[in-house]
Amino acid sequence: MPLLSITTNQPLTEADRPQALKQLSATVAQALGKPERYVMLSYQHNPNMLFGGSDAPLAYLELKSIGLPGDKTSALSATLSEAMQTILRVSPDRVYIEFADAERHMWGWDGGTFVR
Repeated sequence: MPLLSITTNQPLTEADRPQALKQLSATVAQALGKPERYVMLSYQHNPNMLFGGSDAPLAYLELKSIGLPGDKTSALSATLSEAMQTILRVSPDRVYIEFADAERHMWGWDGGTFVR
């Protein structure tokens, strides 16, 4: 149910990508207190990005989850920004993060939704 989408101008080598994505998946699960088996990650390298008129390392993240606590977005921002700095070498001041709280009936999985 949590989905972290990352678009960045920072490439990950094919050799580094699996471990980096696994590390991010575990980070998201722990930060949200959700089982990692539900975490989905998307990484997209886009070299044609600018932030503040500069093509220095940058990242745009979207974190969507059922029950995303609005009062914890600041802490989530710190955690995800730190991960971007560690994994992609993107400074926290060059990271934008969009948070979205999905309603259970608007998130499909396994032929149904999360309304049980």
